[in-house]
Amino acid sequence: MSREGLPARRERTQWEVVAFLAFIGMSAAFGIDASLPAFDEMRPDVGLPPGSNRITLAITVYFLGMAGGQIVYGPLSDRFGRMATLRVGMAIYAVGAAGSMLATDFGFLLGSRLVWGLGASAASLMNLAILRDLYSGTRMARMMSLVTAVFLAGPVVTPLAAEGILRAASWRWIYACGLVLAVAIVTWSLRFGETLHPDNRRPLRVGPTVDAFRQVVTCRRTVLYAATLLFVDGAFLIFLGSTQQVFDIIYGRADQFAFLFAASAIPFAIGFLLVSPAIGRWGAHRVGLAVLSAALALAVALLGLTLAADGVPEFWTWFSFMVVGNTLLALVTPVAMSMALEPMGDLAGTAAGILGLGGITAASLLAAFVGIHIHDSTTPWAVGYVVYGAIGL
Repeated sequence: MSREGLPARRERTQWEVVAFLAFIGMSAAFGIDASLPAFDEMRPDVGLPPGSNRITLAITVYFLGMAGGQIVYGPLSDRFGRMATLRVGMAIYAVGAAGSMLATDFGFLLGSRLVWGLGASAASLMNLAILRDLYSGTRMARMMSLVTAVFLAGPVVTPLAAEGILRAASWRWIYACGLVLAVAIVTWSLRFGETLHPDNRRPLRVGPTVDAFRQVVTCRRTVLYAATLLFVDGAFLIFLGSTQQVFDIIYGRADQFAFLFAASAIPFAIGFLLVSPAIGRWGAHRVGLAVLSAALALAVALLGLTLAADGVPEFWTWFSFMVVGNTLLALVTPVAMSMALEPMGDLAGTAAGILGLGGITAASLLAAFVGIHIHDSTTPWAVGYVVYGAIGL
């Protein structure tokens, strides 16, 4: 399965690659998915009043940590290899998870969540860099779709498991699971082995690093796909950042949040399993364009329904549109990312870092801009989907 020129080692099967990359991706998402059901229990323990929306900053700073780490881990992984960089990131991840678990005031929680996000960014970035080491082009897009389909078991299982822990113990035990994930990934990385060939390692000096950055930001293909990725992710992060608030405040269904949030990930997995063979048949660009066009059409329909209902459409109508629309948006992400990285070759780590820094930061800000306008209406959500989807297209 390894491409010619990779270090000599046992052959990796396709499903070993898929399982390993999906698992490290789950570790990055765990810090988000496990937190959402615990917000009500966390508030009094970190000094926040009941119902305070400041608790959502725990998600925002986690994303900012993920964004900031990308630009550091990229050049490091191109110099020292993917596995060494991943292990360092997992050590930082464990420190952040432990700090979050022990936090007794809101400021300390936010600081720990920032550190946790910095560690998680290594998992997010190495996921992409390892995939680019092993595959390219349409093959990479198909593999990324398979990885994402398996990865989506995390958003299904994690909120339900977190809800189960909350029924039996403190929310702090949810964050303790982050320590277990870090140890498991380091252990598995020893078996998986390095994917960056020694001949492709780049010196960690200012000149070559600046030149690598220049090559990435001046590649027209990479920049265009990155712009699509930015706005698509901005729309998708509205879902992650605001869903709990919409369930609780607008629809009064806080008790159903964990179950329905988990259920919403199932169509994602089905979609990725279906889109992988479609990419092989029609190509990544055509499939991505068709899916994003469908997402935009659905967003326009949702906006019309929302305006007709004075900002609060019937819950199951809103939920159905949200699930299908987010599934379509999620399908665009691996296609756009693989196409953006395809010209980068041995710059995959640096390129993924730059795309991650710019993309996560900008997408988080775009989503936050919409989120702060969601109070007693879902209209800002629907407008954000239409505007960001149209720009991404």
